[in-house]
Amino acid sequence: MRVFNTSPVRVAGIAAILFLLSCNPRLANGLRKNDLHKDVEMVTTRGTILLRLSDSTPLHRDNFLALVKKGYYDSVLFHRVIKRFMIQAGDPGSKHAGKDAALGDGGPTYTIPAEFRPTLFHKRGVLAAAREGDDVNPQKASSGSQFYIVQGRIFSPASLDSIETYRLKGRKIPANQRAVYLAQGGAPHLDQNYTVFGEVIRGMDVVDSIAAAPTSGRPHDRPLEDVRILKMKLIKRK
Repeated sequence: MRVFNTSPVRVAGIAAILFLLSCNPRLANGLRKNDLHKDVEMVTTRGTILLRLSDSTPLHRDNFLALVKKGYYDSVLFHRVIKRFMIQAGDPGSKHAGKDAALGDGGPTYTIPAEFRPTLFHKRGVLAAAREGDDVNPQKASSGSQFYIVQGRIFSPASLDSIETYRLKGRKIPANQRAVYLAQGGAPHLDQNYTVFGEVIRGMDVVDSIAAAPTSGRPHDRPLEDVRILKMKLIKRK
């Protein structure tokens, strides 16, 4: 029988590695436990945006982080842009799309159950999940990959009253959120209908730049010149 002579130093090194792995196990989706507390750096052709995801929406957080980690979003376009509203991306079919291609239907075969949270609302700068309409998606489940970032606009008290009556079907916007819409802006008509799962913590000037891009207009609102996500990666929080 062959005997291996393993030094105490080598044994200690192996033990240390095993200890670190046990402290930071790989999760079922390929993430490490410490990945759940990292930010996402999005490098675009217009500049860099830094995103922080919400722990209140773990299904969306984990899915987005896993896609970022595997490079899913690298080279996708912001395929739908509406000034004073939002910028949308996440269709993998946009990576090599021709100028006349209709985009917005691509993504994984799965959806993510809605994670509406009363404290997460569509203020300027939030990250939220796109989805199919209520007629085919009454559960309001989110797309497996498509997302948008709210640029938004500032509202008046009267316009918020109107949104409560006609768009939110009588649901009142909480006073603290109403104050944000009055001062900073956003897209309140989307509240509790689309899952908010993060926000921009640096780079809103880049969001504004992308939102200002000339587009084809309705129905596709695609930028006339491609605005591309060059790379997304997980980075340690500062």
